[in-house]
Amino acid sequence: MLDLYLTTLIYFFAFGLVGWVLSLALKNVTHVDSMWALFPLLGMFVCIQSFSLNMMQVLFFCLILLWSLRLFVYLTKRNWGKQEDNRYQVIRDSNEPFFKYKSLYIIFWLQAFMASVLMLSIIPIFINDIPLNTLSIIGLIVAFFGLTYETIADWQLSKFLKSKKGGVMNQGLWSFSRHPNYFGEFLVWWGIYIISFNGIFSVTLLSPMLMSLLLFKVSGAELLESTIVDRRPGYDLYIKQTPMFFPWFKKR
Repeated sequence: MLDLYLTTLIYFFAFGLVGWVLSLALKNVTHVDSMWALFPLLGMFVCIQSFSLNMMQVLFFCLILLWSLRLFVYLTKRNWGKQEDNRYQVIRDSNEPFFKYKSLYIIFWLQAFMASVLMLSIIPIFINDIPLNTLSIIGLIVAFFGLTYETIADWQLSKFLKSKKGGVMNQGLWSFSRHPNYFGEFLVWWGIYIISFNGIFSVTLLSPMLMSLLLFKVSGAELLESTIVDRRPGYDLYIKQTPMFFPWFKKR
C-alpha cells in the first residue's frame, strides 16, 4: 500500500504545482476548491492502472466519478468570474509579502497532502480486491445516499439563491439541518470507509476522520457560521430551531 500511496502523493503534488502556476497567472487561488474535487478522481486513475476491476470496484469507481464531477461543476460554476474568495484573501493578507510563492505549499500542496489522506480509504479497496459482500454493499448504499443527499441540498440552495428572496434558506432538507450538504459529504466518506473496513484501528480510519474535521471545524460548518449571523437577518432564530449538522425535526 505504501508504494501506491507515495505514487499517488507524487501525482497530487504535481497537480498542485500546475494549480499554483495557474494561480500566478490569475492572481487568484480560489480554483483550488475545484481542484479538491479532482484529487480523488486522479487517485482512482492511478489505482486502476495497477489492478483489474471486479464488480464492486467498478461501482466504486462510478461513485468517485460522480462525486468528483458533481463537486467540480458545482464549485467551478459558483466561483467562475468572481474575485478571490474571502477565505483566501484573509490567508493572503496574513502571509504577505511573497504570498504568491508561499501559496504553493500553504494552499496547493497542503490540499494535495490532505487529499492523499482521503486516499487511505480508497487504495485498500483495490489492493485487497474487496468483493461485493454485505459490508461493501452497506458502504456503497451509505455513500450513494450521501451523494444524492448533498446533491439535492445544493440544488435546493441554488434554487433559493436564484429566487433572490433573501432571508434564510430553511426549506426542504435545510429545514432538518443547517448544513445538509455537509452531512451528505460526511456520509459519502464514512460509506467509503465502511467499504474499505479491515479493523477499527486501521489507517483507513484517518480518511473519514479528516473529512469530518474539515466539515465540522476547519472549512465547513463552524467557519461558515462564524459570520453568517451578521449577514443573514433571522439566522440566529434558525440556529435555535434547527440542528447544525445531523438532520432532525425543527424545535418549536
